Amino acid sequence: MITGGAGFIGSNFVHYIAQKYPDYEITVLDKLTYAGDMTNLEGLDINFIKGDIASVDDASLAMKDADMVVNFAAETHVDKSITDPASFVKSDVLGTQNLLELVRKYDIERYIQISTDEVYGSIMEGSFKETDNIDPSSPYSASKAGGDLLVNAYYKTYDIPVIITRSSNNFGPRQFPEKLIPLFILKALHDEKLPVYGDGQNVRDWIYVEDNCAGVDTVLHKGKLGEVYNIGGGNEKNNMEITKLILEKLGKPESLIQHVDDRLGHDRRYSLDASKTKKLGWTPQWKFEDAMEKTVQWYKANSERLYKAVQTL
Repeated sequence: MITGGAGFIGSNFVHYIAQKYPDYEITVLDKLTYAGDMTNLEGLDINFIKGDIASVDDASLAMKDADMVVNFAAETHVDKSITDPASFVKSDVLGTQNLLELVRKYDIERYIQISTDEVYGSIMEGSFKETDNIDPSSPYSASKAGGDLLVNAYYKTYDIPVIITRSSNNFGPRQFPEKLIPLFILKALHDEKLPVYGDGQNVRDWIYVEDNCAGVDTVLHKGKLGEVYNIGGGNEKNNMEITKLILEKLGKPESLIQHVDDRLGHDRRYSLDASKTKKLGWTPQWKFEDAMEKTVQWYKANSERLYKAVQTL
């Protein structure tokens, strides 16, 4: 059972699992908020349930016959968490707690909590390991950290079969265009200004979504219960580098770049040490340039449909 399976990373994971394990029966639970799209699941033979992970009835219906559960469902946009923290707490904390209770109730073999590198906070030198303290800066990362802490507490208290993955910034097809890469691709295609926060020097470690899906799959089948696994791409780029690369690939001028006031609580640099996950046999397969080219081409091909979403932001 995959929660949030109509969203960005979740839908890519559904496609990945369906192709790699054709004998698996897959159930997707998704609330279909603004970032969920049934188009993301076209062509798949799956069971779909529209519902909320924070609802006992919805989650029970999806989980009661499951062997394994992967929880991608979450509110994830930092900007929105600054203006509406309550919805993030409901989904990312209370929703997680609801799923954990159902893991206790049903005979679930493995529960994977999908988290983020943002729970660690900013790091100026080196890379975060799974044993480092978490120090979230935004309501979004704090809500994800809260979910992680609940997972850890339920493991210690109830001995349920849980694992946490924390990935770096994902990019690729099917991402709702509120995040930097799809937003800037679609705006550039329409010759609109690209709003870069502050000086544009905030650094993120970027991972192509398919590599993250492979990492989650590895942890799902080989990870040790009660552990945390970092999944990083090893592609540290600042926001200005990403912006200029997009403009270059689209043949657009750098005059489209527009610096805007920095975001509140904007972390300067994220970096993950993924050596623990690599010891399980996983390693990123995509070169950053190739993955970016594939991503740009996908958004160009789907620009007419997705640009409507950009206009609502």
